[in-house]
Amino acid sequence: MKPNLFFFLILISSFLFGQQAQPKVGLVLSGGGAKGFAHIAVLKEIDKAGLQIDYIGGTSMGAIIGGLYAAGYSANQIEEIVLNTDFVKLLRDKLPRNTATFFEKEFEEKTSVTLPVNKGSVGLPKAISKGQNVLNLLLELFESTEEITDFSKLPIPFFCIATDVENGAEVIIEKGSMPIALRASGSFPTLLNPVVIDDKLLVDGGVANNFPITIMKSKGMDIIIGVDVEGRLFDKDKLTSAIAILNQIVSYQMYQNSEKEKEQLDVYIHPDIFDYTIVDFDKKIEILEKGTIEAEKFREVFKEIAKKQTIKKEKKTAKIHQQKKVISTIDLQGLQKYTRAYVLGKLNIREGDSLSRKAISDKLQLLFATKNYDRITYSFDKKEDEQYQLKFSVKESKDNATVSLGAHYDLLYKSGLLVNYKQKNLLLKNDLFSLDAVLGDNLRYNLNYFVDNGFYISYGFRSRYDHFRANSKYNPVVSQNPTLNAINLNYTDITNQFFLQTTFNRQFAIGLGAEHKFIKVRTETVLLNNQNLIIDDSNYFNLFGYVKLDTYDQKYFVTKGYFADFNVKWYVASSDFNQNFKQFAQAKGTLGFATTFGERFTFQMNNEAGFTFNSTGSNIFDFYLGGYNQNYVNTFVSLYGYDFAELSDKSFVKSEFTFRYRFLENHYASIIANYARLDSNVFKDITLFDNIQSGYAVGYSYNSMIGPIELKYSWSPDTKQRYWLFNLGFWF
Repeated sequence: MKPNLFFFLILISSFLFGQQAQPKVGLVLSGGGAKGFAHIAVLKEIDKAGLQIDYIGGTSMGAIIGGLYAAGYSANQIEEIVLNTDFVKLLRDKLPRNTATFFEKEFEEKTSVTLPVNKGSVGLPKAISKGQNVLNLLLELFESTEEITDFSKLPIPFFCIATDVENGAEVIIEKGSMPIALRASGSFPTLLNPVVIDDKLLVDGGVANNFPITIMKSKGMDIIIGVDVEGRLFDKDKLTSAIAILNQIVSYQMYQNSEKEKEQLDVYIHPDIFDYTIVDFDKKIEILEKGTIEAEKFREVFKEIAKKQTIKKEKKTAKIHQQKKVISTIDLQGLQKYTRAYVLGKLNIREGDSLSRKAISDKLQLLFATKNYDRITYSFDKKEDEQYQLKFSVKESKDNATVSLGAHYDLLYKSGLLVNYKQKNLLLKNDLFSLDAVLGDNLRYNLNYFVDNGFYISYGFRSRYDHFRANSKYNPVVSQNPTLNAINLNYTDITNQFFLQTTFNRQFAIGLGAEHKFIKVRTETVLLNNQNLIIDDSNYFNLFGYVKLDTYDQKYFVTKGYFADFNVKWYVASSDFNQNFKQFAQAKGTLGFATTFGERFTFQMNNEAGFTFNSTGSNIFDFYLGGYNQNYVNTFVSLYGYDFAELSDKSFVKSEFTFRYRFLENHYASIIANYARLDSNVFKDITLFDNIQSGYAVGYSYNSMIGPIELKYSWSPDTKQRYWLFNLGFWF
């Protein structure tokens, strides 16, 4: 309805209302995704006019904006919340790497596609995001109304609309948890997972009723203001994405129903936001400006309505509280497959802690990062002693199995396709079974079974089969055959480990265990009795211990953090193919850090050292340096400027310095310098800097969705050798 026509109606109604009770004013806010930010501009004009809203109803983004207003937030507060929120990050459930479990940091981060497995069949994810980040924010924002479960008892009575997935019917939500209700109303298909409320699977209310004016009319409102941020159907040339096509399909019925609803409005406001889409969250300032242009046209209308509201209610205000609360007890509800110790261990919360809502949201990320939960909510229950009971309710995911895919190519292992199968709760609570099968030029597998007991000692079993062939300057053979430049090395490793482990804050791990290792190394270059020369074909039985630290912000292209991996292994017994085995021990350590200057330049340093105690009698476990791979096993170590396994001895020290510059998004240029010293005992005197082997590399890298794609040129002034190096995809 145009503003001038409404002025005329206001003059007539002023006589009709006379001494009657003041008119009740309802506000309806439509859904529209990012376009819903325009609602805020209308609310700002309503606040300026002193107009009192008696009931609010909304759908999707309209429900979220309207819900905040109903809870007591002013329009200016809501605008500040929107401007300070990264909605793209929020909707993607993107979590920083420090929320990942130590297991994930060590054994995952190497696939690009993950699909759920249900009853033996591979399916597709329900949506891009489970929406836990959205829910966390809503739980913070609605702290002041947490105890209100009847929305008519809010500072401004409220309802929102969702859609029942089973039958497409509208569902009016007026009771329960406000954050969960809003999360359900805004569950746009493919973007956010559906939400279960009262045994109904709910998605975005816009599918069934995007502009619920009839429902507002039934609340006894005399004047209804409707703010419409719906778009319009697009031409076929603009339907260029899955989201755009789905939005078009959803919109058919939405627009048809909305036209009928609009006929009941007294004030109809429709900002000019037709050029924006539901996912234009990065254009929120522009959308707010469009809303302001349209809202200002109704300034006088709002003032005229406000004049009729002679009885003014005291307006309750809301704000985000960040004060800490002392937790006296912790109640966990919904536990089935995972124990209390597991949940509290991941949350890193103990009774007696003092926490703010923001701190709890951060800790919820730690639990949600396990991918074992569809939804996690919490509430506070105040006790008489000014302390609180913290109540968590978890909804465990039914998707216990996944299949993930990755691809890789490098010059040692050649091509490889990784198929990872992961199954949770296979045998015990808290357990995880993970199997990597690598298909390609060199067949490999990695099997992990891990029981994660949170605060308590965890344990597991690992098994690995690794195999590669290489034209290599493998020192044990080449050094004994001066006429050879290189040999065709055929290397097989089968390792099985049982271990105990405990972790701290997802960054630090300590473990110990027992190991069986089978090594077979042979070459076709040198023949013995007309057969391939077998360098080793032995079983080894070992004990080991390790300490690890990982605070790197990324697996690849690190910009900050520290990394450490120190391990000691005692070789106790062997089947002794060469009949020269003696018990010995080895220690090997890695220490690295990275820091970034400005936003683009990163310096990363990595130091490694290895030492062999006692005489081994065999050189199969000497340290072998050379090449550039990041997936070496056993005692192989990379060293730019040298061929794979070209250098070897009983001990070594190595430092690598990387200078990396990000010149475009995901594009990097790097300069690498590394230096190493090898000896039977590099620590026997203070001449660490004698006989240094040096190598250098320059390269280009691209951080793609399948992992790093890198082309490097390396050389060593010591040997005058030069190498082109290439790898594609995550390392495994």
